[in-house]
Amino acid sequence: MTSQPEQPYVPAPFPISIKGVVLDSQQRVLLLRNERGEWELPGGKLEGSETPVERVETEIHEESGWTATAGPLLDVWMYEPLPGRRVFIVTYGCTVAAADAHRPPVVSHEHKEAGLFHRDVVDGLPMPQGYKDSIARWYELLDQD
Repeated sequence: MTSQPEQPYVPAPFPISIKGVVLDSQQRVLLLRNERGEWELPGGKLEGSETPVERVETEIHEESGWTATAGPLLDVWMYEPLPGRRVFIVTYGCTVAAADAHRPPVVSHEHKEAGLFHRDVVDGLPMPQGYKDSIARWYELLDQD
């Protein structure tokens, strides 16, 4: 009996996207509408030598004009935005700078629209359940304070 040569393990490649749950002064969550017509959290792909915290803070600023500080890790999950395309999502609870908490976000070239939503409407929005879960988790943590 001849055996096949053992093939080396090659992990499936997928991007890692770091997202932030950011609330304004009225406790509304910042969401951005993407090209698929879904709402999503601000954030972006982890690249280079940046840490996940640095990435989420940079992306929040680039995508909304707000300065925010990343706080606790809220969740990690795998998302399939398109068939066969998987993205590993990492979400952080973030605190917006006081100077930005009272002004509307700016819409970057990466998104169609920015919106601020009260927690009671989030479940009805078109977006992945993982984002909804992360948003709910951040509200729960803040309610404990």
